[in-house]
Amino acid sequence: MDKKELEKNVDDILERGMLAEFLPTKEEFRNKLLSGKKLKFYMGFDATAKSLHLGHAQGLMILEDFRRLGHEVIFLIGDFTGMIGDPSDKTSTRIRQTPEDVAENIKNWKEQIKNIASFDDKENPFQIKYNSEWLGKLNFAQVLELASNFTVQQMLERDMFDKRMKEGRPIYVHEFMYPLMQGYDSVAMDVDVELCGTDQIFNALAGRTLMQKLKNKDKLVIATKLIADEKTGILMSKSNGTGVFLNLDANNLFGAIMAQSDGMIKPLAVGCTRISLSEIEEMIKLENPRDAKVRLAWEIVKIYHGEEKAKEAQEYFVNTFSKKELPEDIAELTGGEGESLIDFIMKAGFATSKSDARRKIEQGGVSIDGEKIPVGELVLTKDKFNGKILKVGKINFVKIVFES
Repeated sequence: MDKKELEKNVDDILERGMLAEFLPTKEEFRNKLLSGKKLKFYMGFDATAKSLHLGHAQGLMILEDFRRLGHEVIFLIGDFTGMIGDPSDKTSTRIRQTPEDVAENIKNWKEQIKNIASFDDKENPFQIKYNSEWLGKLNFAQVLELASNFTVQQMLERDMFDKRMKEGRPIYVHEFMYPLMQGYDSVAMDVDVELCGTDQIFNALAGRTLMQKLKNKDKLVIATKLIADEKTGILMSKSNGTGVFLNLDANNLFGAIMAQSDGMIKPLAVGCTRISLSEIEEMIKLENPRDAKVRLAWEIVKIYHGEEKAKEAQEYFVNTFSKKELPEDIAELTGGEGESLIDFIMKAGFATSKSDARRKIEQGGVSIDGEKIPVGELVLTKDKFNGKILKVGKINFVKIVFES
């Protein structure tokens, strides 16, 4: 790659609009990218969920961009820190994961991102590492030595800790240790650049501090934008029902994109596809935003499931939503006499929690045989519901059956 081509590729990444903050400066980062030196990048996520989501995918696609420039890139899986839990943006203590939970999550993740990360590249593969390799070997004296680089006052500056103190909620000592552990990841891998979400800057800067003190080396911190509606500023999130997970099948992934607000079209197209910026601008100028959303959904499904599945998912969506038709192959799910509808929705996989299922009902997104379910508890009985079709959201269907 000649100098002119390198400069163009670097500027394409920097100007695409996915990077929010550059510490210390954007200019210094750009100069390093143009220097010809091979840099070591990493981005890490704790293995606390069964599935990654599009927010994670955006960061990993950026990491892949830097790999294509010839840099060494590492996807760090926090199998050790995942058993403790990051307190970032948490106003209550996280439930700790078991080693078995973490191992299962890791297995799922590797399968989910195989189409966006070049693990099989022979010359410069997209690497995966696990922080248990070094954090699990630290003894207590070494942990105390790391802790001596920070003060309690620094930790208490974090918003979520301040909020808990004001509300009289507990802050556990192990939560103070989390930034130290994440910071030590940088030291153990001797990285040059850490990519992180804007919600992780505090932890990333802890790593920068440790790199300076223990390695006499300056680590750059590059924060990626969180995916948010460009009109309302509302973040894509599991808690508000807009999160899109990578373990969805092609049909449900297509439907999840179509269910996003119009203000999400550009952020998702920029961060989660390889569509050029000029094409994206043409997309958002279309008279009907739905047409742009169809293109967006097709592109995202193609990335994770292939072109053929993307075509099938688009046809499925048109038939089940646009034409108001029921799909031909509705799955059956056995209900229990007296089982709550909320539990049944969770069993069907149409909600992530009881509160999520309840929210879908309250928002009018649940119907049985075309009749919306009113707010309140409802129990299933064979005489009333056997053979009826439950619909949750726009494209989730299941036939309720009871054992004879």
